Amino acid sequence: MSFLLTLDLPLIWGGLIAFAVVAYVLLDGFDLGIGILFLIEHDEDDRDVMINSVAPVWDGNETWLVLGGGGLFAVFPLAYATILPALYPTIIGMLLALVFRGVAFEFRFRAKDRAGRLRWDLAFFLGSALAALCQGFALGGLLQGIHVQDRHYAGGWFDWFTPFTALCGVALIVGYALLGACWLIWRAEGRLQKRCYSHARILGIATLLLIAGVSVWTPLLDANFNQRWFHWPGIALTSPVPILVLLVAWQFWQGLVDSSHIKPFLCALAIFLLCFIGLGISMYPYIVPPSITLWDAAAPPESQAFLLIGALVLVPIILCYTAYAYWVFRGKVKIGLHYH
Repeated sequence: MSFLLTLDLPLIWGGLIAFAVVAYVLLDGFDLGIGILFLIEHDEDDRDVMINSVAPVWDGNETWLVLGGGGLFAVFPLAYATILPALYPTIIGMLLALVFRGVAFEFRFRAKDRAGRLRWDLAFFLGSALAALCQGFALGGLLQGIHVQDRHYAGGWFDWFTPFTALCGVALIVGYALLGACWLIWRAEGRLQKRCYSHARILGIATLLLIAGVSVWTPLLDANFNQRWFHWPGIALTSPVPILVLLVAWQFWQGLVDSSHIKPFLCALAIFLLCFIGLGISMYPYIVPPSITLWDAAAPPESQAFLLIGALVLVPIILCYTAYAYWVFRGKVKIGLHYH
C-alpha cells in the first residue's frame, strides 16, 4: 500500500477509466450498431443472424460501462458530482434505452407471431439508436464544457443541448452503425454480408465526414483545445492523429474493395480508437473541462490505492472472460443456428 501511495494515482486511475470507456465504445458500439441497422434490414432470417452474432457477448460488453461509471464515482467523486447534474437527461436517457433494448433483445425470441416480433424489433432499434444518440449528447456536452462555480455545477437542465452536441449524437449513431456493418461483414455470409459491404461504404464516408466536422468544431470550443490542435508545440503531438485516421481510412477502403472479411472491422475499430486518443489529447489534464483536473477531482490517496488493488485483480479477469467468450463463439453465424 505504501508503494502505491508514491505513485501518481489520479493519472493512473484516469488511464484506467479511459481504458474502460474506450473498451465499452469499441465492444458495445458494434452491437448497438446492429440494432441501428435493423432500420434498413427487414428480412426476418437476416435479423436473426444479426442478433445471434452478438447474443453471446452483448451483455458482457456493457461490463466496461459499469466499470467506468463505478470508477468515476469512487475515485473522482467531484467529477461524478459535477458531470451527472450537468448531463442528467442524457445519462438517464441512455440507461433507459439500454434497459429497453435489453428487454427487446430477449423478448423478440419469445414473440408468438410475426407482428409481435416486429414490435420487439422496432423496440430493439429504438433502444439502440437512443442509447447511441444520448452517448453522443453526453460526449458533446462534456467537450463543450461544464459551468462550475464553487465546485458545483452552476448551469441549467438543458445546457448540454447545442448544435455541437447534436452533431456528436448523429456522428455516434452513424459510427456505431458502421461498426455494426463491419462486424456483420466478418461474422455473416451470403446476401446479408454482401449488403453490409454496401452499407459500410456509405457509412464509412458519412462517418469520416462527421469526424471531420466534430474535429474542426472542437478546437473552436475552448482556447486550450485550440492551442493543442492549431499552435506549436501542441500541434506536434496532435498532428499524427488525423494523419493516422486518413491512413487507416485508406486501408478500410482497400479492405472493402478486396472483399476482406475482418480488415474493415479492424480498421473501423482503429478509427474509433484514434478519435478517442484525439479527445484525450484535447481534454488532458481536465476531467471536467474547462476547470476541473484529474488531481482536483481525485479522492484521498488512500482510497485510490485501496481501489487500485481491487482493479488490478478485477480488470484482468474481465479481459480474460471477454477474450474467452469471443474465442468460444467465433466463426460465421448461419441462418437457423440460434444462440437462444
